Amino acid sequence: MVKDLFERIQKNKGPLGKWASQAEGYYVFPKLEGDLGPRMQFHGKEILNWSINDYLGLANHPEVRKADADAALEYGSAYPMGARMMSGHTDLHEQLQNELADFVGKEAAYLLNFGYQGMVSTIDALVTKNDIIVYDVDSHACIIDGVRLHMGKRFTYKHNDVESIEKNLQRATKMAQETGGGILVITEGVFGMRGQQGKIKEIVELKKKYNFRLLVDDAHGFGTLGKTGAGAGEEQGCQDGIDVYFSTFAKSMASIGAFIAADKDIIDYLKYNLRSQMFAKALPMIFTKGALKRLEMLRSMPELKDKLWENVNALQNGLKAHGFDIGDTNTCVTPVYLEGSIPEAMMLVNDLRENYNIFLSIVVYPVIPKGIILLRMIPTASHTLSDIEETLKAFDAIREKLQSGKYLELAQKHTVDVSDER
Repeated sequence: MVKDLFERIQKNKGPLGKWASQAEGYYVFPKLEGDLGPRMQFHGKEILNWSINDYLGLANHPEVRKADADAALEYGSAYPMGARMMSGHTDLHEQLQNELADFVGKEAAYLLNFGYQGMVSTIDALVTKNDIIVYDVDSHACIIDGVRLHMGKRFTYKHNDVESIEKNLQRATKMAQETGGGILVITEGVFGMRGQQGKIKEIVELKKKYNFRLLVDDAHGFGTLGKTGAGAGEEQGCQDGIDVYFSTFAKSMASIGAFIAADKDIIDYLKYNLRSQMFAKALPMIFTKGALKRLEMLRSMPELKDKLWENVNALQNGLKAHGFDIGDTNTCVTPVYLEGSIPEAMMLVNDLRENYNIFLSIVVYPVIPKGIILLRMIPTASHTLSDIEETLKAFDAIREKLQSGKYLELAQKHTVDVSDER
């Protein structure tokens, strides 16, 4: 007997979906309203927002708003129509590519419509079934999904563990000698949950012993790290060792789109073989011209990055001074680790939002181990030192309530399922 395909879906909503009736519209799929920035509206009141990836404060910058509006007025939202290989290619797409390549120190670049699909498609285009992929176990979902398309062998190494990387390179080398293929190593410039930089410099050093190519997803590093903002490779002094550099516009650029950069012959190959771009409409001109403006500001206004890091250092040093565990982040991403269950986490975040007017992202199992609550904060150039002081006082209060059992008690009273206690 053939089962109904939907039977499993109807019975098992998944590790996050099972909380939908209690969480949707508040803890997940929340609706933030008003101008993008540190102060927004949530459920009818103003909140202090630590949960948008607008690192440089460009999302609501008047120059950016004007550039976007002018592009919309000139081109509308449809232009250009069609995929770039067919009818959607323009001089401005080429200009943006050239400027991005120059900014990150590569020969050429190619625009992507979205970061997620772009990374999936890039991995798919770079390897064949004879090639071996070696990647960090904590890689972003877009990398994992790209690797899933790979019909050949793949090995994961322990997160940021150089010894594990080399061990898996040895395995991959032996396998590649048998298949006649090559090796692709994938890491992130910045790991977006915990805030650590990837071990790019150490991986590049391993090229002296092993023959492989390196793909780096630098979504959180682009615009925030390095002397010029060119990312984690520049920060670590090894940008030349990155064979394919990837970043999205959804973080420092506060927009939509992404790009890859590499030697010209590699980009020439990829632009003719990236299925997500060959069969998709070109990046609309609103985003293309908008990205040109944003990139100009990244280059000409270093004070944006300076202000960002002033806030990052104030927040992270303040959290450590107050006794909070922020792990070993060495980037703008600021995690705060607490011990507690999912029900306790829900009560804690509710308290933060309703009684302290602070909005931030909550990360729990299965993204991180059971018994851990991760409060993920994204400081931006638009935040103020008073915002940070307000937040530190609130965090002192919620930690005391968590440790005293107050949130577990509240969870039980609100009929939240507490079977997942620590």
